[in-house]
Amino acid sequence: MDDIKNKKLLIVDDEDEIRNMVDGFLRKEGFGRIYQASSCTEALEVFHAVKPDLAILDIMLPDGDGFSLLSSLRQTSNVPVLFLTARGEDEDRLLGLGLGADDYIIKPFLPRELVLRLSAIMRRVYLPPKQEQRPVFQLGNYNIDFESGIVQNGKNEYHLTAKEHALLFKLYENRNRIVTSDALCQAAWGDDYYGYENTLMVHIRRIREKIEANPSKPEYLLTIRGLGYKLMVKEKE
Repeated sequence: MDDIKNKKLLIVDDEDEIRNMVDGFLRKEGFGRIYQASSCTEALEVFHAVKPDLAILDIMLPDGDGFSLLSSLRQTSNVPVLFLTARGEDEDRLLGLGLGADDYIIKPFLPRELVLRLSAIMRRVYLPPKQEQRPVFQLGNYNIDFESGIVQNGKNEYHLTAKEHALLFKLYENRNRIVTSDALCQAAWGDDYYGYENTLMVHIRRIREKIEANPSKPEYLLTIRGLGYKLMVKEKE
């Protein structure tokens, strides 16, 4: 856990009071390498200068929004991102998660909840369980490498986010068998997974965009209506 608390965090919010409050209770929890930014422009400057290990983003910023900021970050980095925002509409939450955010918390929020969710993300990303080398396998023309988190299709290369990696790995462990939605949610969000069913659908769609020739008509990652999903893998692959 000490390794996680040595990671660099970036807080992006245009309200000084919110930034300083989040900064304060994260430091009380033992996180010491915390950086702040109050706009998209400043956030990009700080991000490229310090290369944080996790970013906490507001959506409403003076020179843009957190969605466009996340899109800019995703052009060069797969860093975990947590949205912390007053925008609580379902379409905003799903848009943020669909762009590759790892979690989405609505203001007002409980400081302890933020710390728990942030820590859970960082444990999954930076403290993977000790195990043998993760497999590499083929889905048609797609090469999936769980060790690097990269999907290769010819010259095209796609990086799996932390959530996508957790979900696809769970499906691979149970390949050719149905994995319930509950089991997938637990694999990605831990024991506190209730209410993530719609979020799961967003991440499944994102995975299909990386492993399917036609995501609208999947060959490998199948929906089993009313139950969950199944990853079809030929045994010889």
